[in-house]
Parts: sequence; C-alpha cells; structure tokens
Amino acid sequence: MNWMRDFVERFAAAWALIGGLVLLAIVLVTTANAGAFALDRLARGFGTTVSGLPGYEDFVRLAVSAAALMLLPYCQLRRGHVAVDLFVKGLPLRIRRGLDKATALAMAALALFLAYWMTIGLAETRADGVLSRVLGWPEWPFYLPGTASLLLWAAVAGLQAFEGQASGGQASGGQASGGRASGGEDHGRA
Repeated sequence: MNWMRDFVERFAAAWALIGGLVLLAIVLVTTANAGAFALDRLARGFGTTVSGLPGYEDFVRLAVSAAALMLLPYCQLRRGHVAVDLFVKGLPLRIRRGLDKATALAMAALALFLAYWMTIGLAETRADGVLSRVLGWPEWPFYLPGTASLLLWAAVAGLQAFEGQASGGQASGGQASGGRASGGEDHGRA
C-alpha cells in the first residue's frame, strides 16, 4: 500500500503546483488588466484610451473556480485544514488517534459528497451549453479540475484514515522533530 500512498502524495503535490501556476496566471492577467486601466488614465491626457482586457472577469471567475479546489488535496496531505483540539488534548493517545481516523474518514466522505454534486453540476452545465458571458467559453470543462481535486482530496483523506496516517499516526513525508505535525500542533505522537 506504500506505493499507492507515495503515488497519491506525489500526485497531490504536483496537482497543487499546477493549481499554483493557474493562480500565477490569474495574478499576471489581473496585473495586466490593472496596468491597462492605469495606462488609460495617462492616455486620456493625450486624447486617447487604453482598454482593459476583454473577458477578464470571465477568465478570473473560471480559473479561480478550478485553482482553489486544486490546493485542497495537498492541504489535507500536510494536515493544513483547521482543527480545533482544545478538548481533545487531555484524552488518551488511543482515543485521539481514533478521533483523527474518524475525522479523516469524515473529510473523505465530505470530499466524495462534493465530487458527486460537482459531477452533476458539470453534466447539467454541459447539457445546457452554458457559455461565459464575454469570452463565450464553454464553462463545463472548468468543472473537471474541481471534480478531480475533490476525488484526490478524498483519496488522501482515505489513505490517512486507513493507513493510520491521520494526525495521530506518523506524519507522511517523515515525522517532524519533537513529535509535532508539519503544522506545528502537538497531536500526541509517542
């Protein structure tokens, strides 16, 4: 099962890097659009205009919808999701590990639930032939990275639960010094 965990971990990391590149593209397009507005103010002084990027809002909306979800599997892998464990710290290690496994399973179930509904949304958007308002791009392909992200998120959480890799077990990628998870929280590792 180690080969599967290794594959999922590498895929989640690569997937997050791709999501980061999409976010970088959004930043560059936003910068270009803002620059065009600044140039327009200067150009008006010379009796001319510079227009912003047509379809900028379409691109940003569709790209953000894909990129944001692409980061969730890696966040799960590194246990970066918010966890409130004020009441759990005093419990025995065995109970904390059981709770960690249960929350990892719940996270996997949530991701699968969201993937199911994302798939339905994709099918409906495709059947309806929905196009972005300005660019006229079909919107359904932008559901694909989100659906894949949710399935990958479920896979990461499921592996953490079934292989004892929830935060009560050894951290994936090697345990950090001092028995602390990569986020710095003490989850009672022996």
